[in-house]
Amino acid sequence: MKYDLEERTAIFSENIILLCKKVPQDIVIKPIISQLVRSSTSIGANYMEANGASSRKDFRNKICICKKEARETKYWLRILAKANDVFSQECRSLWKEAQELTLIFSKIAINTATSQVKI
Repeated sequence: MKYDLEERTAIFSENIILLCKKVPQDIVIKPIISQLVRSSTSIGANYMEANGASSRKDFRNKICICKKEARETKYWLRILAKANDVFSQECRSLWKEAQELTLIFSKIAINTATSQVKI
């Protein structure tokens, strides 16, 4: 089976959107949902940009943004789970995927920083 991080990040974003569409919105939930959608969809968008990067530095920068957005997504999932405990189990499951993505992007960033091209 081919490992496709582009597809994985897209599916993750789609699952976040599906969750957010189910959660009844009120004055507390609405900004949480907005932030969660922004950070989670940014992961895949930045990964797509990283794959089209013009340099190693640009690639690493985009990967670091992916990692940052994945970490932020974990935060918003935690807050959403507390704000509406009906969806806490689904938030927990998505949090685990966000954690895996954080670890993957951390490893890519480390490998990119340590693998220097010798001229």
